[in-house]
Amino acid sequence: MEVQRCVDLSAERRAAASKRYPNVKVSADAEEILSDPQINAVVLATPVFTHYALAKRALEANKHVFVEKPMTRTVKEAEELIGLAERKGLVLMVDHTFIYTGAVRRMKEIIEAGDLGELYYFDSVRVNLGPWRHDIDVIWDLAAHDLSILTYLVPDKPQSVSAEGSDHIEPGLVDVAYLTLHFANNFIANFHVNWLSPVKVRQNLIGGSRRMVVYDDMELTEKVRVYDRGIQVKSQEGIYKALVDYRMGDVWSPKIDMREALSLECEHFVDCIRNSKVPRSDGVAGLAVVRILEAASISLANNGARVVLSRGLQSDASSARS
Repeated sequence: MEVQRCVDLSAERRAAASKRYPNVKVSADAEEILSDPQINAVVLATPVFTHYALAKRALEANKHVFVEKPMTRTVKEAEELIGLAERKGLVLMVDHTFIYTGAVRRMKEIIEAGDLGELYYFDSVRVNLGPWRHDIDVIWDLAAHDLSILTYLVPDKPQSVSAEGSDHIEPGLVDVAYLTLHFANNFIANFHVNWLSPVKVRQNLIGGSRRMVVYDDMELTEKVRVYDRGIQVKSQEGIYKALVDYRMGDVWSPKIDMREALSLECEHFVDCIRNSKVPRSDGVAGLAVVRILEAASISLANNGARVVLSRGLQSDASSARS
């Protein structure tokens, strides 16, 4: 498979693409790609508000689609694209880059092997100073990454989400936010995203009954560390007090695949097209993230009220909105 065309509205970026890839035709008109029968797949790295229309047009033109995260702006749009791709027998894949990293894939192996025991919580921090976005807020920009990691690692689906945040620079555009996902089995997930941090942090922590694992994407070598640490209840004294032991075991860093995730992701897209496979980050995976993001936006607009996923606001949130 070869890259044949590149479309961009920016003349500066078109010139840069032509200079770097002289054999690739560039233009400012997406229709040139969508109407070309010789092109069987497209990659969409465009603003979020364009994803639905461009992906729909490409699928209608019988082209496989690889679209940047988040997949769409709404659940309805995502569901429509999934249905269209299924009817056409086409690959619809979402750019959830981090689930293709060796670190996240290794974490999934550790979880599936039962090494962590019963999963208790997922804590995530993704903060940096910019880059600023004007089309989406910090939740849709940064939390989308960690939500894709969570939904890949944890098979259970969240029941509800609550979100709080604030806009300090541009009115109406949240630049600091906190999300909490609640699950039926007492598992809980927290996310902190921030465009105004002086330091760049990319960290996930998953705690279990047996062990805990930390993924630090800023680490150059030991990106994943497993901690054989935890708390064990020795005995119960009445109903208010429990005697506990603190287990302070070893810490080790498993070997992980250090190949570039985006390169592996592109190879996976091509493999799925050639061999009719379902992508690891298919439209359903993209929908799962958009569903949470959409609910988080509703919660944010209602002062952090908990939103039941797929059912809308709870009664207390409905009161807040009215």
